[in-house]
Amino acid sequence: MSMLEVINLNAWYGRSHILQGVGFEVGQGEAVCLIGRNGAGKTTTLRSIMGLVGKRTGSVMFKGQEIISSPTHKRLGMGLAYVPEDRRIVRGLTVLENLRLGLVASPNRSREAEIVDRIAETFPRLRERLHQQGDTLSGGEQQMLAIARALAADPQLIMLDEPSEGIMPVLVDEMFELFARLKAQGLTILIVEQNVERALALADRAYIVDQGEIVHSGISGELLANPEIQEKYCAI
Repeated sequence: MSMLEVINLNAWYGRSHILQGVGFEVGQGEAVCLIGRNGAGKTTTLRSIMGLVGKRTGSVMFKGQEIISSPTHKRLGMGLAYVPEDRRIVRGLTVLENLRLGLVASPNRSREAEIVDRIAETFPRLRERLHQQGDTLSGGEQQMLAIARALAADPQLIMLDEPSEGIMPVLVDEMFELFARLKAQGLTILIVEQNVERALALADRAYIVDQGEIVHSGISGELLANPEIQEKYCAI
């Protein structure tokens, strides 16, 4: 069953037509990755799905419901989460206070203590820093905080935009181990990732985006074994 279905999605920044008829689907419990060169439209795709691009047309179906015109907070409340590339840790707020922001649009606000305890168990590095200001964490720890904040709302689908960018290799390993565990627990994942080989190793399927269009798709293992795909996209 498709949890997310994107049909003929178009998006503009000003007069620039960035997405041109993008279409793909993500099945329940799947991990799917979008790969492509910088500027191909991957981030715009995630932002459009989340309702963060002002001018867009087409269809975005989430759990069988059309959400193309729904406000972002409603999408959050339905179980769709987004971790942006720039993390957006709020300066001056502690790790705990940043985590609480993930519950603002969630129906789980009354379970805050339980959810924070669960997050602390999942992210031991954050558990030690709950009362430290979030913007003073290392880059990798801030990325973990951004992911933890999204998970606080108990999403059914999480979209991750370049989670390993600028992160130490040891933390990248931890992060992808976490993604694999979350997938095994039934969380649906849509990921944009510059480390194409790691993304394809995690994902069940992948779509290649080029100049605002889907130009190729396939089973991740097959794409990893395809010399042309390796040459064009795995050394981005």
